[in-house]
Amino acid sequence: MTVEVRPASKFEDVRALLGPKSPQANVCWCLSYRIPSKLNRELRGPARGEYVAGLLRSGAPLGVLAYEDGEPVGWAAVAPRADTSFACNRKIPHVDDLPVWSLWCIRVRPGHRGKGLSHALIAGAVEYARAQGAPAVEAYPLDNGDARVDLTMAYPGVRENFERAGFTHAADTTSVLAGHPRVLMRLDLG
Repeated sequence: MTVEVRPASKFEDVRALLGPKSPQANVCWCLSYRIPSKLNRELRGPARGEYVAGLLRSGAPLGVLAYEDGEPVGWAAVAPRADTSFACNRKIPHVDDLPVWSLWCIRVRPGHRGKGLSHALIAGAVEYARAQGAPAVEAYPLDNGDARVDLTMAYPGVRENFERAGFTHAADTTSVLAGHPRVLMRLDLG
């Protein structure tokens, strides 16, 4: 198995990870934290994918994709916090005024899980942010301890995986997802 992680740039590859089976479906497309709530509610069906295609054309940082033997098999969303809803999220605090980047979604396709791809995605997202001049990367994973996490709700990742990647606990949050508290983890890149 050869795994390569690189910045998301091809719409077809992003669609393979984030798009719906049915073009009319209203799946997230990893827009929920990227755009204002009102716009997120307004974008329906194919308009969501078209919005992502426009972001890719604009050159906006979306995230990274993991490729296994050339096939897109994993996704991690990472972008400047100022360009996300985390910039004004009341449940997830700001540690300081650094222009940090947020890493908020990790997805590995079924059939490719259990191979360490989430670790490769976290490392790839950090390297992408570093290359773009980010002073630090924040993540908001579930602090699930030893409890199982429903894979559908595990998209922010789990604390243990971020600790393995060198992130440290920076703050508690009041955000809870799937019954698990979320914590603010941070990796300084300076």
